[in-house]
Amino acid sequence: MSDYVSVNRANWNSRVAHHVKGYDLDHLRGDPGALSDVVRFDTARLGSLENLDVVHLQCHLGSDTVSLARLGARSVTGLDFSAPALEAAATLAAECGVTIRFVEAELYDALEVLGRDQFDLVYTGIGALCWLPDVARWARVVAGLLRPGGRLFIREGHPVLWSLDYPREDDLLVIKYPYFETPGVSFYETSTYVAHDEPLSSPATVQFNHGLGEIMSAVMNAGLAIASFEEHDTVPWNPLGDAMYDVGGNEFRLREGAERLPLTYTLRAAKAPKG
Repeated sequence: MSDYVSVNRANWNSRVAHHVKGYDLDHLRGDPGALSDVVRFDTARLGSLENLDVVHLQCHLGSDTVSLARLGARSVTGLDFSAPALEAAATLAAECGVTIRFVEAELYDALEVLGRDQFDLVYTGIGALCWLPDVARWARVVAGLLRPGGRLFIREGHPVLWSLDYPREDDLLVIKYPYFETPGVSFYETSTYVAHDEPLSSPATVQFNHGLGEIMSAVMNAGLAIASFEEHDTVPWNPLGDAMYDVGGNEFRLREGAERLPLTYTLRAAKAPKG
């Protein structure tokens, strides 16, 4: 557990070649107005990005980062700890004709490499917080990156979803893994969330859940005011196999009893303006 960064970095490095093929990157390359499915879902809630300096934390291949740049931001920075992912992201940005600064760093080092009070918007997307052991420390980093009056936007997998036991043969929704923050849970998975033939060369991971109360308390204790919070019954990949169906826009919902399970949430918060 103490070496979770090295373990998880190796895993994410091993995913890059598969994700470059499995993500629909040609859609972004071929249409200068195209957005990733995740950012398109978020657009109405994001508000205007015109003349904003934006940082996308844990940006991976940069598909969402490119999309943020296309929404009119003055500048966009993507930060990630995987060098191969950032190489792919830089290539994608160049092919899409957008200017993005990509920085290689572990999340908790973001203030040291990017500086304080540099951004008007911190954006964090799906599947990011589950790789971080301390959500309070994450929130302090976010608050430090934001200028006075700056905003945090996060749409993330719901901690109830992260706690489920899957796959199962009985189609029951069963809590197996921690809901609250713990020292972490080790997994060994030879495949990722896109289809691929070759197994991952580094299948081990260490993952961390954080309850909604822990997340919201962390944000508020870091000095940010929560502006809105929503839970959603869809998620932008299929985590539960045949129990789910595609509702469109690459969003998936439970086939039966969708009201039983929150799958994602959106949280918006802001740093107090000067004075």
